[in-house]
Amino acid sequence: MAVKDRDRFSTATKLRLLGEQTAARVYRSQTKRQARRSRLTGRAALLALVLCTMVVALAYPMRQYVSQRAEIADLERQQQRAAERVEELRDLKARWQDDAYAEQQIRLRLHYVMPGETGYIVIDPSAARQAHAYPGETDRPWYSNVWDGVDKSDASDQ
Repeated sequence: MAVKDRDRFSTATKLRLLGEQTAARVYRSQTKRQARRSRLTGRAALLALVLCTMVVALAYPMRQYVSQRAEIADLERQQQRAAERVEELRDLKARWQDDAYAEQQIRLRLHYVMPGETGYIVIDPSAARQAHAYPGETDRPWYSNVWDGVDKSDASDQ
């Protein structure tokens, strides 16, 4: 019976030792995994720090680049408008070099007539009434009418 007890205890002992060894291996593998995780976490933190530093370092130059590109585009649009305006003015200058166009504009704008012609200016009666909204204004000097207009506009603000 002593051999049987010894085998039985040795099996129990073996199982217990086997369990302890397995537990130790699991503990060691968990410790190694945690050590690897902590190293990866440190690396990840360093990588994140480097990336954040790069983003912060490049943010201002990128903003400047974008704003300068927008300014360049705006200046190009202004230059295009100026070139179009120059072209319009060249066309206008060329038209004014033509005597027939100059004569037409002088007659239209300044109401000039050629010798022997009679010029007439037709005034719209409704426009004439609107121009003289206040009776008796034509009898007074012009500066009185201006001053009355200033007084009336000042009174309407109050």
